[in-house]
Amino acid sequence: MLPRRRFLARSAALALGSRLPAWSKVLLVTPAALSAGARDAHAAGGFGDWSQHARAADASFGAGPDDPTLQAIISGLAAQNVSVVETDTVLSNWMNDADFSSAMADAAHFNQMVHAAGLKVVWYYPSLEVISVGGANGPSMYKTHPDWVQVGLNGQPNVFTGSLVFWVDPNDESAWMSPNGPWRQAYLDRIKLLAQTGADGIWPDVPIYFNGVVDWSDASSWGKAAFKADTGLDLPVAADWNDPYFRRWVEWRHRNLSKFQLDIAAAARSVNPAIQLFVETVTCDYHDATLIGLDGAYLRAADGITQVWEIDVLSNSDAMRYAQENDWICLISMCKYARAASAGKPAWSFSYGKQEDDAVQVMAEVLAAGCSPFEVQVPGKTVGVGAAMRTRMYAFAQANSARLFDAAPLANVALYHSSASRDYVNPSIGNGLYCTTAQPGSASDWWSTTDTDSCYQQQWLGEYRGMVKALVHAHVPFSVVTSPAFGAADLTGINALLLPDLEAVSDNEAALIRQFVNGGGTIVVTGPNPTGLNEFGDARADFALADVLGFHKGGALPASAQAAFGAGRMVYFSDLPGKQYLLNGLQADSGRIVGALAGAAVPVVTTDADRRVHVEANQLGSEMLLHFTNFMFTASGTFQVQATTFNVSATPPAGKRVTAVNVSSPDNGDASLQPVPFSANGNAVTFALSLRQYSLVVLSLQ
Repeated sequence: MLPRRRFLARSAALALGSRLPAWSKVLLVTPAALSAGARDAHAAGGFGDWSQHARAADASFGAGPDDPTLQAIISGLAAQNVSVVETDTVLSNWMNDADFSSAMADAAHFNQMVHAAGLKVVWYYPSLEVISVGGANGPSMYKTHPDWVQVGLNGQPNVFTGSLVFWVDPNDESAWMSPNGPWRQAYLDRIKLLAQTGADGIWPDVPIYFNGVVDWSDASSWGKAAFKADTGLDLPVAADWNDPYFRRWVEWRHRNLSKFQLDIAAAARSVNPAIQLFVETVTCDYHDATLIGLDGAYLRAADGITQVWEIDVLSNSDAMRYAQENDWICLISMCKYARAASAGKPAWSFSYGKQEDDAVQVMAEVLAAGCSPFEVQVPGKTVGVGAAMRTRMYAFAQANSARLFDAAPLANVALYHSSASRDYVNPSIGNGLYCTTAQPGSASDWWSTTDTDSCYQQQWLGEYRGMVKALVHAHVPFSVVTSPAFGAADLTGINALLLPDLEAVSDNEAALIRQFVNGGGTIVVTGPNPTGLNEFGDARADFALADVLGFHKGGALPASAQAAFGAGRMVYFSDLPGKQYLLNGLQADSGRIVGALAGAAVPVVTTDADRRVHVEANQLGSEMLLHFTNFMFTASGTFQVQATTFNVSATPPAGKRVTAVNVSSPDNGDASLQPVPFSANGNAVTFALSLRQYSLVVLSLQ
């Protein structure tokens, strides 16, 4: 899948006022105060309160706007309860030093305007793509520096001229630069200049090994030398999953791009220690991270840098209007992965829609996951779905800001996302973004249109998302734990850990999982080769967790097994119950997954709601917070909300009792808390809830 870029036109560099292009965009932020009891320690990661509570939108200007015009745009967005506006002027284009200096002077002037309004400003700046306006026939980056670009294993330079993607005009050139060559320092030097303009943040766009014209970059001379220096190995000659050098190179590309991102942050902060970095990251839990190298979870433990997650929707023209039930499960999975991979730092996320109702549903999942929304209408980046929708949703987010973005999860079940297993288990050419690939006759421009792109065709991803589906359908709140930077602290408060098709695992990961079980935790392991590979996909002589599993590699593989280990318990299924449940929806497969949690996972909330009501449970100080999102739709195949009413039973944390139940919802345009009648049943409380699309239930604790 190609990375989606949201600006729709390019033009020659123009200065602010008479030279500011029509497709410019600016990020403005109003600070918001945090309540006590924040999610992790995001401030310790180098991020201020304004970024954790961001409500983002885009601002586009006509050519040559004057200051009153810009102020009117800012005021209009403020009226929509926007706190963050992203700006993108000419920085995508190839330009000489003089033109770049002029652009920086314009940026400094604009930053002063924004700050005078009491807002923040963040600048979009592509990291590896350079567009040469008119470069198809005229001067261009590639013609000037042909040795600076990425190169595929087949020797093809990663450069093309218009028509391949919508964001590159037919007469323009798009050159994807190697992060290992001279472009690296040139870009870092310009990052420093941008950071000195008074900007509050920088938004580097997708640092990837672009696979639109050539697969498996970077085999440039710079990439070869960097791989050799880091690993002592020669570059593989072809994409061969049986070649251990190729598998090492696949993992190296993740680390290589992560190091580039860390260098961007270091360069910016060397001249502006307060500046914050938000890297647009197009890959989430699915296979594209393998194909284009960018794995956001590799930055999970890094200070001063986080992500803007580009969580794509099913269609570039219809958003989620033709999404089926399993496609919504995929979206939920991506949102929860994004929140986990950013750890306690801000996790910004695109929130796409076509019409108001489907846009609200997407944003409901973004907010329920704890991600800060950047609201846009497909296919671009410059237009929202509508002022009324944005105003209503952002009023809700503003009123509940601390509850949405600072609360800690109450889930005692966790799902493990293994980057190595994603990379090495049943490698595929498809991306697995969504399940449905068959476009209805009236639909168009889907990201995935072939069977190989379906999540159904992915062994590891299908098992992972099938477990997401089982937990969502059973209304079991859960956390996600990502494998990069995995540590014992990630399992604090977790009683049960699901390990879907966990095959590729490091010795350190295995030791941490063993420690978790030995200390009393329950693990649920699935798949035909449990922990049978190391972190580079090499076969192990024995399973890394053979002692916990109770059986060894080379012996008879049990269809299922249970074993005690230390104070904990292991449950194993050799088949893939998650993938089977994703495919067929049979209760027997879901029952095996959820049933394995019995005795370990303590129910936080139970409900008789439809399986398509997604439930999350968090706590912030003296409040227990229950999120309910409704992806029940009519069976016509087209999005149409179906309201529902159901009963809920909630058990507060130990030593607490519920003194009041209230609900806040964006559905009726009034985000204020409304009382909900409830009754006590021992320590638990029960209440009825009517739900249209999204409700946040607040239980006051004493």
